[in-house]
Amino acid sequence: MHDDGHRGRDAIIPPADAGVSFVMPVLNEAAYLERAVRSVLAQRLDAPFELILALGPSSDGTDAIASRLAGSDDRVRLVRNPAAHIPVGLNVAVRAARHPTVVRVDAHSELDPSYSADALATLARMRAANVGGVMRARGRTPFQRAVARAYNSRIGLGGGAYHGGTEEGPAESAYLGVMRRAVLDEVGLFDEGVRRGEDWELNLRIRRAGYRVWFDPALEVTYWPRESWTRLVRQFRATGSWRGELVRRFGRRNGLRFFAPPALVIGCGAAAVAAVLQLTGAVTGIAAAALSVVYLPVGAYVVLVTGVALGPGGGRGIRDKAWTLVVVPSMHLAWGVGFLQGIVRGAGGTVDTSRLHRNTPLP
Repeated sequence: MHDDGHRGRDAIIPPADAGVSFVMPVLNEAAYLERAVRSVLAQRLDAPFELILALGPSSDGTDAIASRLAGSDDRVRLVRNPAAHIPVGLNVAVRAARHPTVVRVDAHSELDPSYSADALATLARMRAANVGGVMRARGRTPFQRAVARAYNSRIGLGGGAYHGGTEEGPAESAYLGVMRRAVLDEVGLFDEGVRRGEDWELNLRIRRAGYRVWFDPALEVTYWPRESWTRLVRQFRATGSWRGELVRRFGRRNGLRFFAPPALVIGCGAAAVAAVLQLTGAVTGIAAAALSVVYLPVGAYVVLVTGVALGPGGGRGIRDKAWTLVVVPSMHLAWGVGFLQGIVRGAGGTVDTSRLHRNTPLP
């Protein structure tokens, strides 16, 4: 038992030279894959390591890039993920892994050279089963920068630890995650029936088994968000739908912050109904005045988002500020609509189509 006051089962620490397996699901990532792979290969580790790319049925030339990278460095290995789903690809890669520590990475992410060594040190120090840090979103265009600011803001994504937490400690989940393979084998790998939120669900099983999931704010990963409004909305609607599914399954184990976007959607719907009733004269007098109270939360939200967009946090240029004004409510409303759909009827076969190109076949 670890004696720092944080109760839980200790994960076994493998020998320092036992090696590390990085696993990365890949689908239509031609614009990002090479930089992501290069950042993994540049890790400063005093142990052997490999990078396993689980290739989905891409249609943008991703496979050619992956083959070239694997041909130029024998640390890069390729496995197939014909189902295209992220948890399936992760499981294919984990099963192919040769080393006792597994590091999840993303084709939209880039690691600092010391990231893995620092994470391994924290993993050993805490005898944790999984360690994660901060997702530090960045953008290249005004739109992508606006999305990045929303990701990095407490207002944008609800203040989860990995979106800007500053205090080290136990966590309900871990961004990407540096994991002990023995624990994964014990609790089971990623649930292939959970298309989004699969990391949260896995970490719930890890914590239920008594192990520690740990957040270390000293660990940062650069993340590049979606590049267009339509892809962003599709991504967030799918993510919200699966969170609704997870609430159906696990109820109160989901944090209260997950319920804010659906509350916003309901509030906007109530305000729209009130406006129709008032404008058509269906409700008049004192009743109409009383009904106006439903506008207050929506008005407060508009003021809040406008303040964020026009203030220092909204970016320097007018295009950045304008996109921030659009992006934040788009993320919240798309996520909230998806959540309500998921909690009412389940996520079913909902897929994150933001990862698919027009000519990519749906799995």
